[in-house]
Amino acid sequence: MAGSRRRRRRRRGRAHSSQPGAELSPLEDATLSTREVTIVEIPPKNACHASGYISSISSGPYVCADLLDTLLHEIIVLINSFHDFLAFISTCRSWRAALSSFPSVYTFSFPPLHLEPDGPYVRPHSRGFWPLLLSKCKWQLSDPCKKSLSLRRSVTQNTPDTMHYLGCSYGYLIFTYEEYCLLVDAYTGAKVRTPKLPCNNELGFTSGIGVLTAPFSSPNSRLLLFSRASMFEWQVGTNSWSVHPLDLDRERIHQIVSLKGRIFVIDALMGLHTVQVTPQFKMQRVAIMWQSLQVFPGNPWLVPCGDMLLMVELSFLSSSSGKLDGFSRFFEVFRLDLSVEPAKWVKMEKLENQALFVSYDKRNPAFSCMNPERWGGKSNCIYVARLFHDDPDDETWTAVELGQLVRTHNTSDSIMYGSTFPPDYSHIGSLWLFPSLVYGGSQ
Repeated sequence: MAGSRRRRRRRRGRAHSSQPGAELSPLEDATLSTREVTIVEIPPKNACHASGYISSISSGPYVCADLLDTLLHEIIVLINSFHDFLAFISTCRSWRAALSSFPSVYTFSFPPLHLEPDGPYVRPHSRGFWPLLLSKCKWQLSDPCKKSLSLRRSVTQNTPDTMHYLGCSYGYLIFTYEEYCLLVDAYTGAKVRTPKLPCNNELGFTSGIGVLTAPFSSPNSRLLLFSRASMFEWQVGTNSWSVHPLDLDRERIHQIVSLKGRIFVIDALMGLHTVQVTPQFKMQRVAIMWQSLQVFPGNPWLVPCGDMLLMVELSFLSSSSGKLDGFSRFFEVFRLDLSVEPAKWVKMEKLENQALFVSYDKRNPAFSCMNPERWGGKSNCIYVARLFHDDPDDETWTAVELGQLVRTHNTSDSIMYGSTFPPDYSHIGSLWLFPSLVYGGSQ
């Protein structure tokens, strides 16, 4: 009976193939409007491109709305670009609904979008500790797979103008100022206002970082904001915040990542902690044997990669004279081994078939992508979102192979910008993100 009810729901969905919610046309051309899609059989050895499975037809009586979610998930895994992902979810409601049960965004085979703020590059703290003006906050989203397509966005009207930026999570930019907190969908510009924060929350100026624990549409999604002294928790849909004291000696939280349902935070002194929100708040330090590293990391990125938590560090190579060569910088990657106590970081010589995506501001998310050659990328590379670029025809990001020297001056400046203490809260920097519509509601 359940199966027949599901088929009837999906058949009804055929008559309403236009998707609800945000308009998808700006980042796609006219060929990606709502359409009918059929599945064609191909040899398994040729199953390396989603286009081999998805074949559009201009007309016909059949739409594959009755496909099981398990099969649709296999198709999603084979999609090579965000551009093609839009085509998939525009097919019919049942295809878009299948995304809600898709295991994780980290199993996608296409890269995140690049967000580049409008406006000239500004040196950190050159304007003092001033909040940014949302009325002047504009940005451009571009797809590394379809470089000719882009989308310009800004915050919608009727918004508190002076705000501090606290990070990006599940496709939402997070802002706060005094008692106000605002979530802005980076893809549509739509905003969500939370209940008022407690007074004297210390989230602006020299501290503050924010993250969602799950996609905003998930039933138990929570927004977590960390100051030096407290964590503020808002369960989406409720009317108040919970406040949890932090026992960190007022150290600033450096970065927050989620891995297989666990939340990891790293503070400015490189202390790694796990955060438990339900059934009650609990923060516990992870014991790590740092002696396994030759050099203590100074300003690393934490990157979820499949079942692994990676640490990416920009290391320096000393010259024979003992002086630092300005161009002798290179990336090192370490994997956290939690199977031993205390845990330890294990150096990885290669990323194999993975590519990593990092932004200079550690409050922004970092991503991994498997088999990047499928969309024109390169394995064993770290893609760094640039702060600025001198040539307008040049890329707005840089790909650096693991173990190779970081040779360009601009790339080094972009990377080292993230070590500025405290971070510059007066503007948004270049970053990577997956739009909110990419995330299924059950993740």
